[in-house]
Amino acid sequence: MCSHMKITKKQARQFMLAHQKIMPAQKLQGKEGILEYIRHVGCIQFDPLNVVGYNPYLVLQSRIKNFKSEYLQELLYSDRKLLDGWDKNMSIYALEDWPYFSRYREKAYRRHGGESNSISKILPEVRDALEQNGPLSSIDLKFDTIVDWSWAPTRAARAALESMYFWGELIIHHKVGTRKVYDFAEKYLPSELLSMPDPNITIGQYFEWKVKRRIGAVGLLWECSGDAWLGISWMKNEQRFDAFSRLKEKGEVMKIEVEKIKHPLYIRKEEVALLHGILEKSDIEPQASFIAPLDNLLWDRKLIKEIFGFEYVWEVYKPISERRYGYYVLPVLYGDRFVARFEPRFNKKTGKLEIINWWWEPDVFVSEEMKRGLIRCFGHFLNYLGATGIKFISESDAVKNLKWLQEITD
Repeated sequence: MCSHMKITKKQARQFMLAHQKIMPAQKLQGKEGILEYIRHVGCIQFDPLNVVGYNPYLVLQSRIKNFKSEYLQELLYSDRKLLDGWDKNMSIYALEDWPYFSRYREKAYRRHGGESNSISKILPEVRDALEQNGPLSSIDLKFDTIVDWSWAPTRAARAALESMYFWGELIIHHKVGTRKVYDFAEKYLPSELLSMPDPNITIGQYFEWKVKRRIGAVGLLWECSGDAWLGISWMKNEQRFDAFSRLKEKGEVMKIEVEKIKHPLYIRKEEVALLHGILEKSDIEPQASFIAPLDNLLWDRKLIKEIFGFEYVWEVYKPISERRYGYYVLPVLYGDRFVARFEPRFNKKTGKLEIINWWWEPDVFVSEEMKRGLIRCFGHFLNYLGATGIKFISESDAVKNLKWLQEITD
């Protein structure tokens, strides 16, 4: 393997989209396709907001043909091939990755498992309740004392269950909406997996594993600080740079120079063949996709601005007066470019996908081919939501000019 390569921004865009299984669109299918994608990128991020589906659903609908939310629910709570866990913040990752997070569980036990902890006295009763009654959520337990907790004071019942979950005694058995229902891990996970030691013996090995995992989560990533590195315990800038150096020396990552980008980027050695394939092939027929706000592709938004020329800020937690666009806005891909963004809302009472507003990117030429691609994309999106059509909410010129979508709104 050569030590580095030079590519154009267009080639970088195409590589990232191919790595992310977005281009060509929706070639993965069913639960096996979901497993393939999540194992490929390591994890997908969870967020409790549900405007047009939870973030994991939005990530997967752009990659999995005829995606249904039940597929993911079954993989998590029936098949037990995926787990709710903490990786890039709240995440979903493959069951076989459990041993790699041993350090997280040990850290949680040191923090919350001691006898002097505020929840220690109720833990025997919590365990008894789980043994006698099976899966439980915090509302099923009557420990109402308020205790200090990670983000804010909370009920002792919630603190106890979450602590036992974080140190690995419990897993999330299922969810009711976003409410977590817990049960003992040993009842559902293989004993050989639970007893498996951490494959990363030293903290340095752990940092190398994490850095390479995050590069694979995005596809193409630099050493610069950014949101793509969030949620990696103990790792500061110095540790990240050192891990990069060791990975480069071992040939585990390959340096990529992209035109007009100051900092070098890196791919995993496993993706070198994919990059060569991108360089050798002609343009792929452009297709449209709607991208989740917390999609792996967007984890480093500074990088996306450099490579795609697209600036995206998730404004959901901003005051209305400070929003440039809207509350829950989805980027729109066509081919290897972001061409628009729109604010959707699924009205379950009417069964309609509401387009609250739409914004084209500057200098976008809306060809007949692009219109056909977006019509197909909206058709897939309506099918994913179980929506019966589209309703336009805004009277803006951009929305008025979307009337060519009318053929799938009737």
